[in-house]
Amino acid sequence: PQPPSTAPLPLESPRLGGDSDTGDILRSFTGVQGVRRGGHGVDPVIRGQKETQLNILLDGTFVHGGCPSRMDPPTSYAPLESYDEVTVIKGSQTVLYGTGGTGGTVLFERNTPRFAEGERLRARGGANYTANGNSRGAYLDVTTGAPLGFIRAMGNINEADNYDDGDGNPVRSASSDRAGNLVLGLTPDADTRLELGFDVTRARDTLYPGLGMDSPFSDDDAIRLRLERKAAVGPFSGMKFEAYHSEVEHLMDNFSLRPVAPGSPLQQAPSDSTTRGGRLVFDLASGAHDWTFGVDYQDNERNAERQVVQPTALVLQSVLWPGVTIDQPGIFAELSRPWGETKRIKAGLRYTRVSSEASQANRTPAAPGTLSPNQLYALYYGSEARKIEDDHIDGFLRLEHAPAALPGIVYLGLSRSSRSPDATERFIASNAPPTLLENRWIGNPLLDPERHNQVEIGVELTRSAWELTASVYLDQVDDFILRDRAREQAGILRDDNASIYRNVDARFWGFEADGTYQWDARWSSTASLAFVHASNTTEDRPIAQIPPFEAGLSLDYAAPTWSAGGAARAVARQTRVDTDITTGSGLDERETPGFFVLDLYGAAKLGRHADLRFGVDNVFDRTYAEHLNVAQVFGDPTVPVDDQVQVNEPGRSFWLRLDAKY
Repeated sequence: PQPPSTAPLPLESPRLGGDSDTGDILRSFTGVQGVRRGGHGVDPVIRGQKETQLNILLDGTFVHGGCPSRMDPPTSYAPLESYDEVTVIKGSQTVLYGTGGTGGTVLFERNTPRFAEGERLRARGGANYTANGNSRGAYLDVTTGAPLGFIRAMGNINEADNYDDGDGNPVRSASSDRAGNLVLGLTPDADTRLELGFDVTRARDTLYPGLGMDSPFSDDDAIRLRLERKAAVGPFSGMKFEAYHSEVEHLMDNFSLRPVAPGSPLQQAPSDSTTRGGRLVFDLASGAHDWTFGVDYQDNERNAERQVVQPTALVLQSVLWPGVTIDQPGIFAELSRPWGETKRIKAGLRYTRVSSEASQANRTPAAPGTLSPNQLYALYYGSEARKIEDDHIDGFLRLEHAPAALPGIVYLGLSRSSRSPDATERFIASNAPPTLLENRWIGNPLLDPERHNQVEIGVELTRSAWELTASVYLDQVDDFILRDRAREQAGILRDDNASIYRNVDARFWGFEADGTYQWDARWSSTASLAFVHASNTTEDRPIAQIPPFEAGLSLDYAAPTWSAGGAARAVARQTRVDTDITTGSGLDERETPGFFVLDLYGAAKLGRHADLRFGVDNVFDRTYAEHLNVAQVFGDPTVPVDDQVQVNEPGRSFWLRLDAKY
């Protein structure tokens, strides 16, 4: 069985209603939140950790976005209807999916079963509409084949206008998205599979109210190859080989999709991100010992610059990502085995070498008064970019026990995991006008990797009428990478409130609980709790952008041909904030008020092959914003950092969704 803090998201869930963004949908997992920048590309957060503290794989592929401001997190290239299963692994309890993943791992997976004799066609499709924002979408997934192989083609289209918040104010959130996927498979027997997959994703005219720019386009082209054998291969009981290549191209600007403020320069920021990699994994069953071991590799190259658009020329203003390359070869092994009659032990060990460098750090912008990346690094840290190699030895140990007095298991997990600074934390180099030096944004080549030391204790209990999972966790972090403001702290040479990075020690702790109860054959309830507390222990202050306590409760009724239910969510006020750029980072906009929202939904079967789902989200039309939000404007260096934005969630939203399967 999957460990308690691992959960697959059933794609038939009634909560997957209108046209929710994939990152938004992940928030239905307890302990998972998201950073909203607009209506597109909600950025997942697990147990208070985010960005490259999470490993997110799209059918085995790492896709690193092209935007330094994370307009396009990996989930923005993963329309949910093009996958068969989504699994969230919270915390550090596996070493199979690369170094990092200190906050958790999210796996988007496609599972195409082998065709039976006489079977030739599978198809599913659907359409959805949400009144708030006039959002409409459709998808189609068709597979044809025979026992020897298959061809699977998928397509998604989504169009959305700006939605309104609870006060009826429009929120700039419009977007236009297209995606196409093709999988060619050979299945010569039930245990052998060879797949070649192609993914194409296109986002157009995406608006972001919390950033100084919008995105005219954001594209990803990916190709992947997979060979899998679930039976004996020599001495091994199974093996898998995967290789992938992803190319992201992204553009943002401050003029094509919004009015330009008088006197503001026209600016654009083209960027690209190319990720290549693969893994070779073997399974070995030796008596009661189940081994998984292998090697993997990931290489990511990112380039980004900001240009001033003049009538006759483009003038380089900043080399944001100066040809950043990060290589990550690794080797790993995991073991699972029983220990006595009531216990099971699982352990893993990984070694990874992470090499980082910036090949264009000496490139000097042409705009007057601007500095090269190396000049910025030297000005704030006294060092220039260089090739940096980090050695990571990561591991975990997990013990599960099924005591006779309990209807389930209790478990203890211990782990040590590492994360090297990413392209932005080490090498971002954003200039700003002399009158707005607090809008500079400079990576730190001298950063040390984060070292996370985690302990988790939990239970998973099941009886005929109810289930309960609960856990508490502690994560003590050495050299946590803190985004801060330059105030001549240790290792920082200037005091001008520019945005910089430095290492501090930190502590994360929290708890989560999920419960379900089946009242009778038709009535059921679920309840959830989640809380995380994070502190900069070096300076005894809160870490910014940490979600507050939240609780959820639902009640559902299921008849043979229809169902109905409601889900309530209550979120406490977040008072542990970092709002002042003169004393902290200022990445929190305010003490975000608490809120309560209620969603209602229903479903009806339309014959054997179709289902109609409908509902209304935010029934009481509340005006509220999640605490995890965009709190600073970095896309446009002419916008003062005091002009912060917290993006409101949608107001009352009626939605309708039709799904059919053959």
